Amino acid sequence: MSDFFQKTIKEINQGLKKRSFSALDIAESFIKEIEKNNDFIFSLLSFNREEVISQAKEIDKEIARKKDIPILSGIPSAIKDNILMKGGKTTAGSKMLENYIAPYDATVIKKIKKAGSIIIGKANMDEFAMGSSTEHSAYGVTRNPLNTDLVPGGSSGGSAAAVAANFSCFALGSDTGGSIRQPASFCGLVGLKPTYGAVSRYGLIAMASSLDQIGPLTKNVEDAKIVFKAISGKDKMDSTSADYTFKDSDKDVKNFRIGIPEEYFKKGIDKNVEEKIEEAIVAAEKEGFKIKRISLPYTEYALPVYYIISPSEISANLARYDGLRYGLSKEGKDLSERYFNSRKDGLGVEVKRRISLGSYTLSAGYYDAYYKKAQQARSLIINDFKEAFQEVDLILAPTSPTLPFKIGEKAKDPLAMYLSDIFTAGVNIAGLPAISLPCGKVGNLSVGMQVIGSYFKESDIFKAAEYFEKIWKK
Repeated sequence: MSDFFQKTIKEINQGLKKRSFSALDIAESFIKEIEKNNDFIFSLLSFNREEVISQAKEIDKEIARKKDIPILSGIPSAIKDNILMKGGKTTAGSKMLENYIAPYDATVIKKIKKAGSIIIGKANMDEFAMGSSTEHSAYGVTRNPLNTDLVPGGSSGGSAAAVAANFSCFALGSDTGGSIRQPASFCGLVGLKPTYGAVSRYGLIAMASSLDQIGPLTKNVEDAKIVFKAISGKDKMDSTSADYTFKDSDKDVKNFRIGIPEEYFKKGIDKNVEEKIEEAIVAAEKEGFKIKRISLPYTEYALPVYYIISPSEISANLARYDGLRYGLSKEGKDLSERYFNSRKDGLGVEVKRRISLGSYTLSAGYYDAYYKKAQQARSLIINDFKEAFQEVDLILAPTSPTLPFKIGEKAKDPLAMYLSDIFTAGVNIAGLPAISLPCGKVGNLSVGMQVIGSYFKESDIFKAAEYFEKIWKK
C-alpha cells in the first residue's frame, strides 16, 4: 500500500484507469498514516474518515461504470485552514474563528472537487497566516516530518507536513511572503507561488490582499504543474484574477538564460545552505545552461517594504473581526469593551503585533513616512525584476537563508522569525511566480532553491524546474 506514497499523480491516475488498484486502496493507505502519526505531527486540524471512504467508493463506482475520470480523481489532498470549504470549520488557525462554519466553497475547492480530488482534511497554519514556523497556531505546533524536533516552516506548515508525512498526495497553501515556498524548502517538497492573479483568491481568508496567492505543495514538479493547471484561471468572483490559460512551454530548456542575483549571497545566508545552492548552480552550468550573474539592487529593501505593506493590509482586513458580525464574541458593558474583550481572547500575540504595526503605519502623521514610502520602494523593486527579465529568462535564488530550526528557537524573537522571508518576500511584492524545489541535502534536511519567472511564465518555470529536479537528484 505504501507504494502509493512514491507514485506521481499521473501514475496513480493511470493505475486507477487500468484498475490495478482502487481509490479505496489509496484512501485507506493515507488514512492509516494519518491515524498513526497525526496526533504527534499535528499537520491536520480536521479529518473525516467516513467522508474520505465515502468519496473513494463513489470514484470506484465511476471507474466500474467505465467513466473517464479526471486527473485528480482519487488523489488525497489537504487544504490550508484559511481556504473555505462549505459546511466545514475554517478557523485560519485562530480562536477567533474556532466555530466558524464556511457558507460556501472557495473557487479552488470547487475546481479540485471537479477534478476529482478527495479532500482528506484541513491543515494547521500560523494564525491568519502570520508566521514562518507554524508555531503560532492557536491549536498547537506542527512538527517537521523530516525531523520532529524542528519546525516545518510557515505559514503553510501544516500543508507541507501533510504531504511530507504521507497524509495527502498534495496540499493547497497560501503564499503572502513565502508561506508556500519556505515550508516546501524545510520539508523537502516542491511549492509553487503563482503569478498574482493566476489563481482565484475567492474564498481565501484575506491576510494582505495585494500579496496573497494560493498555490500547491507536492512531492515533485510534475504534480505541482497538474494541480496548478486544475486551480488556475479567470474567476468572475475575484476581480484581481487574470484571464489566463496555462500552456506547456515549447522552448528548448537549454536556451533559457538563468540569472543569479548577487544580492542574495551577500549576507544572512547559512554557510551550509549557500554551499548547496552554489553546487546546484554549478551542476546547472555543467548541463549547458547559460548562467549570468545579475544585480537586483533594491533587494535589501524587500523585507522592510514587506513588513510595512503587509501589516498595513492586515490591520485593514482584520478590522472585520470585531465580535459582532461573526467569530468569537465576548460581552462588555459597551461597544468598545466588547471589541476589546473579543479581540483580547480571540487573537494571538503575533496577530496583535502585526495589527498594531499596520495601524501605526497607516495612522495620521505616519502614513506618508511609512506606507507611502513603502509603496514607492515597491515600485523600485518591481522595476528591478522587470529590468532583470530583459537580460534573463529565469532567476535562481535560495528559498530560505537557513535550514529548518528547532521548535521554540525563534518563537520569542519576531525579528529573527521575520528574516526567514528575506529571499521570498520580494517575489510577492512584485507579484511574480516562483517555485521552490529541493536542490541538495545537509544530513537528512533539505535545501530549497527558487526558480523565479516573469509574469505568467509558469510554463517556463515548470520546464526548467523539471530539468533541475533530475540533475539535482543525481
